Amino acid sequence: MATVTKIQTPETQAAREYVNKVYEDVKKRNPHESEFHQAVKEIFDSLVPILAKEPKYIEHAILERMVEPERVITFRVPWVDNQGKVQVNRGFRVQFNSAIGPYKGGLRFHPSVNASIIKFLGFEQIFKNSLTGQPIGGGKGGSDFDPKGKSDMEIMRFTQSFMTELSKYIGPDTDVPAGDIGVGAREIGFMFGQYKKLRGANEAGVLTGKGLGYGGSLTRTEATGYGTVYFVDEMLKDKGLSFQGSTVVVSGSGNVSIYAIEKAHQLGAKVVACSDSNGYIVDKNGINLDTVKRIKEVERRRISAYVEVHPEAQYFEGCNGIWSIPCDIALPCATQNEIDEASANTLVANGVKAIGEGANMPSTLEAIDVFLKNNVLFGPAKAANAGGVAVSALEMAQNSMRLSWTFEEVDSKLKEIMTNIYRNSVNAADDYGYPGNLVVGANIAGFVKVADAMIAQGVI
Repeated sequence: MATVTKIQTPETQAAREYVNKVYEDVKKRNPHESEFHQAVKEIFDSLVPILAKEPKYIEHAILERMVEPERVITFRVPWVDNQGKVQVNRGFRVQFNSAIGPYKGGLRFHPSVNASIIKFLGFEQIFKNSLTGQPIGGGKGGSDFDPKGKSDMEIMRFTQSFMTELSKYIGPDTDVPAGDIGVGAREIGFMFGQYKKLRGANEAGVLTGKGLGYGGSLTRTEATGYGTVYFVDEMLKDKGLSFQGSTVVVSGSGNVSIYAIEKAHQLGAKVVACSDSNGYIVDKNGINLDTVKRIKEVERRRISAYVEVHPEAQYFEGCNGIWSIPCDIALPCATQNEIDEASANTLVANGVKAIGEGANMPSTLEAIDVFLKNNVLFGPAKAANAGGVAVSALEMAQNSMRLSWTFEEVDSKLKEIMTNIYRNSVNAADDYGYPGNLVVGANIAGFVKVADAMIAQGVI
């Protein structure tokens, strides 16, 4: 990667050789897990500077230990559909690293879910959670179940079956799942009800993203989208720029995208495009967020329905074309690898000034290189989209104290956390010779806390 192409000292060369060896071992031991390989490589390449400066991490085999999950759980999820037919899906939970706290990470319900995707998400979660400054380790889970087109009763039967097995491995001080793609308040509610029935106890801290009436936190719904915009706003401020008067493109139209659009609007930007898995809409007058919320959150329809209400807007089939829309700021908030090298080059040619990753790993390694080489401000996912898990940790704190903070209190804490993540990433990049490179900075800042805790706790 272009992120770490500097003059090679003997220490740097030794660190590079160590990183390459461990990475090759990861590929051999985890064949066919391309998403996991990609996440490992992106992080490993960024760690060369600190490994060269602090050889203790090599001596303690931190990378070898860090890439192996502490526990991988795979299980069958049988359920009955509305026609009385038995369906079978596969469930996953990867408990990756608990050095700084209980495992924490979302559950994703999507047909694409497999071991590679869950491992990539869980590995990224280690560093993201560390960056928040909260005492939470890294984990992730989910299923290849597709909630789209399913009735509430079918989703309830599936989630109850899923939780019947998952409940054996989670708890408020062990592993605390949350939502992700395909898992919102409805799914969390059904799972929490089943967990409570199985355990015979109301352990509110076992899941986050709960409803406000039973232990949820205000601002949790908005947290990832708001947090991404807060992070990007800090990047812009450092360069004398702002959201005010800027044109923004946001991919996706789910929870993260909706609230990234909302906060961008509040900061004076004009969002002109958003998408779903079928296609994207362009509204040069600015996306009407109320319409998007109604279509996606109430009616649960496809984003193409937007043009029925706003005929002046345009709808286009397919997703990748959204990155051909000229913009000052791009917020990829849909899914992994949605911006490839070609899309990155198009964004650069159209004058994009900043990228904030609201989704997990939405830019390929090649795309990231394009942005960095062209001096585009780039907020990597593990830093920019850490707002969701940060507020999840705040929800855990409220559950432990039997308290409920106001929206303003949580939002203020969220903004402070995102500002601290940005500053810590900037400082780490400066300290290790890569000023302005937040990929390197975020990875190193997240790594140090976890690695030091692993050394302190011995070989376990």
